[in-house]
Amino acid sequence: MKESLFINLGASNHSKYERQPEDYYATAPIAAKLLLEVEPDLNNIWECACGEGHLAKVFDEAGKLGKATDLIDRNYGTVEDFLLNKGVYHNGDIVTNPPYKYAHEFVELALSKVDDERKVCMFLKVLFLETQKRKELFIKYPPKTIYISSSRINCAKNGDFKIYNSSAIAYAWYVWVKGYKGDTIIKWIN
Repeated sequence: MKESLFINLGASNHSKYERQPEDYYATAPIAAKLLLEVEPDLNNIWECACGEGHLAKVFDEAGKLGKATDLIDRNYGTVEDFLLNKGVYHNGDIVTNPPYKYAHEFVELALSKVDDERKVCMFLKVLFLETQKRKELFIKYPPKTIYISSSRINCAKNGDFKIYNSSAIAYAWYVWVKGYKGDTIIKWIN
């Protein structure tokens, strides 16, 4: 019973399945569409963990994509290790579903790569709100808005939505505006 509780909560260390080695779990494109509905001013988006382009293609169709990169060549975007290119600046917004095991690092590095008032949007588990280490992150860099998905949005291991077509994990878009120091607002989408 206890093990199934952790699995249903999305605790990766309690999963009965082996994690994908590069932590590649593609996000259903609906997540990008929903984000653009609530954050229509996103522009020149860098999708820095683009995988096969599930999110980036939506941003591109909307005329919002600046560039798409990923650590691994998955036949979309350019190969680039986001975490290794610490000095790279981006004149736009950064939006992605980062590898969860590096999500904290992605948030901090993305905020260092953009100008004040630019946005960093990360698609993360609702459970990302927990832990002392991330509490410190949220105090130092409070998200302006967290959009919790009121119905589940799928993330599929290796981008295979035919096998992974349902989710017990709740996700949200965490939206940081660089320089923002106010309280975080929680809203619901879909």
